[in-house]
Amino acid sequence: MEQWRLFLAIVLSIFVFFLWEIFFASHQQVPPQAPDKTAETRKAVDQSERRAADRATSEKKEPPAQRVRAIDEPERPDRSFKSVTIQSSLYTAKISEKDAALTSFLLHNYRRDNGPEAPRQQLIPEGNKRGTALVRLSSADPDKWENARFTTGYEGDILKVGDSERSISFFWKSPEGIIIEKRYTFPPESYLVQLDVVVKNRSGQPIDDHMVLTMLNSIPEERSRFAFEGPFAYINGELEEIDIDDIGEKSEYSGKLEWTGMCDRYFMTVVVPENDDTSRFKLAHHPQTNMVAVNCIQPARKISSDMQEVHHFSLYLGPKRMSVLRHYDDNLQKAVNFGFFDIIAKPCLWLMNFIHDHFIANYGVAIILLTILFKIIFWPLGTKSYKSMAEMKKLQPLMSDIRKKYKDDKKKMNEEIMRLYKTYKVNPMSGCLPMVVQIPVFIAFYRMLYEAIELRHAPFILWINDLSAPDRLFRFDVTIPLMLPPYGIPVLTIIMGATMFLQQKLSPPPGDPSQAKFMMMMPLVFTFIFINFPSGLVLYWLVNNVISIAQQYYITKKTV
Repeated sequence: MEQWRLFLAIVLSIFVFFLWEIFFASHQQVPPQAPDKTAETRKAVDQSERRAADRATSEKKEPPAQRVRAIDEPERPDRSFKSVTIQSSLYTAKISEKDAALTSFLLHNYRRDNGPEAPRQQLIPEGNKRGTALVRLSSADPDKWENARFTTGYEGDILKVGDSERSISFFWKSPEGIIIEKRYTFPPESYLVQLDVVVKNRSGQPIDDHMVLTMLNSIPEERSRFAFEGPFAYINGELEEIDIDDIGEKSEYSGKLEWTGMCDRYFMTVVVPENDDTSRFKLAHHPQTNMVAVNCIQPARKISSDMQEVHHFSLYLGPKRMSVLRHYDDNLQKAVNFGFFDIIAKPCLWLMNFIHDHFIANYGVAIILLTILFKIIFWPLGTKSYKSMAEMKKLQPLMSDIRKKYKDDKKKMNEEIMRLYKTYKVNPMSGCLPMVVQIPVFIAFYRMLYEAIELRHAPFILWINDLSAPDRLFRFDVTIPLMLPPYGIPVLTIIMGATMFLQQKLSPPPGDPSQAKFMMMMPLVFTFIFINFPSGLVLYWLVNNVISIAQQYYITKKTV
């Protein structure tokens, strides 16, 4: 039935405009592309990270015996704040005496842009002047805790983490006599940092208060419209993603909190509190500084005079990489979320990594093999569809005669066309099914390719050196309309558009001339949309089209 072709065209148009809004209204800046690492090096990094995660999990244990140390040394305001540098195989971090906060966390295996000379990925940006992992008691005067000078017994400036874990403690004494010890423990080859906060009550009075640990970070200036970026948490067995604009309506959440923090498209900084069913977290957005404070609030504990309590936390600062996160406890792997079609996207990610790790260390080839697998799965459905389309093509002369005969009577014309379908046992809807079925797979595959850190700066062949970014052959200094920078020739996208046009020519044209023109414009529209898609997704769509054309040509020849 002609209306079904029009209905499918409308659905595809809505889908196109949806993608248009995402890619052309977001104005995301794509970093310049340059060769980063070889496929073999990327595989070695992936394997080393997984070994590191296994090792960190096996060595996760209670912190060493508590060291009670009286800190009566007066503060020396004339001395500048000292920083201790932590050197691990995976990162270089800095802890300042100011608030004993983490002020820098540079990842060794990831760069900010795609290029061998690009700076390392920094998880605590320069805009964050205070650092992260800040602690305080909830009822205390914030002015007394902010910019507090902690002291450390560690004399050196660099703490190297080798084959065994290393610890460093920082101390501060409040005017009331409450001593706070922040003990950081760094396991070898792990992104997980243990933080124990010891509260020693020497005030002469019992205290009953909440310990608050604050993860402070900035939000991206150019937030993605498709991947979530901002504060999130895994609470009450569900992933909670809070939009920045919604913090004013609801800022506090309570329940069984397993972790909370901030994330962007590829990385995250989160705190994992000690397991308790009554934990909660509270958000605060500071638009002037573009900062968000994620406050993890522990249940109140009563501490008698001359006694102490210890609060245990784990901090994860690293990539949102399934192969790493799944080896840690506390459901950290739940941070990788591909939205509504997560149930499809995660198996796709697993299969892609399986192909990459066990067959060929090239994610572009892995995408091609995965696309072939999808086509094999949908082959029977495609065969049925193309048979129906071939039968429809044979009926075109008869349908043309009916339209001419009943051009002034639309109702009679539709009745005769339906009778024609029934006589020749042709189902006009069957030709639309493959496209309808592929839309959820397409969206799931897109989310996976867009957010999977494995594809970040991953090369394929020739000029395609980043499967997470659009393909560009050559570079232009001239702005090209509808194209996001960098500007160049989207060769892969143009070839993909040509295959869509060829596939459209193989399909039976609609009887209505206006519908026929609309359908012939679809390949052109999709080509313009795809110029800003990740090259990995364009590669998938291109390979899918090529296989579909071959299948359709074979079925059509066989049927005719």
